[in-house]
Amino acid sequence: MANDTGAGATDLGRRIAEQLGKAGLSLEEAAERAGMSATYLSYLETSSAPNPTQATLTRLAAALDVAPAALTGAGLNLPPGQGGPARGAVLDELSAGECRAYVAAGGVGRFLFDDKKRGPVAIPVNYKMDGDDVVFRTGSQEDIVAEGTQHQRVSFDVDHFDDALSEGWSVLMSGTASVISGPDELTRAQALGIQPWAGGDRNIYVRLVPSQITGRRIRITDQ
Repeated sequence: MANDTGAGATDLGRRIAEQLGKAGLSLEEAAERAGMSATYLSYLETSSAPNPTQATLTRLAAALDVAPAALTGAGLNLPPGQGGPARGAVLDELSAGECRAYVAAGGVGRFLFDDKKRGPVAIPVNYKMDGDDVVFRTGSQEDIVAEGTQHQRVSFDVDHFDDALSEGWSVLMSGTASVISGPDELTRAQALGIQPWAGGDRNIYVRLVPSQITGRRIRITDQ
């Protein structure tokens, strides 16, 4: 991800710099793909007050193989589901196999446990699947370690919402969690390559072993 110094004078500029890096393109290559001059693309990236047209953003997003919202940051400060339900929406129950397929790639989920002081708590964490188990990293200062891993019953939720189509899915896994301590198991967990978005010193690994997995999916049927 680009830093704030030398590139990306605005949020748009930082997003352009970030997407250029992800696409592995130079500024000149991206400008050529988007049908604009490299000088103008440089201006969009570094200007303190860029004002591109929607058509320009659409062409640039296509050149970088991302949605225009990835450059504008549309909706980043809003919860999902602002568009409301779509016509023809159907709610399906997912099989255990479908649930596992949805969560297999890893990403961000919510660890749910019962805090003695606050009650039920949901903490977002970056996770990876190790077989059928959920593994995530946390820090020693987190209440997750002090409280959540001491309870026999915990849960983990993963979901995804597509505001453009008003479709989505959610998976809930319930079971037991424990801090990974054995050297062999710890090496296995580290090899998963989990990178917490929050950064910092998060060198404690937690394994959740699900005993129950359920899920639901909202899809749009033909009218």
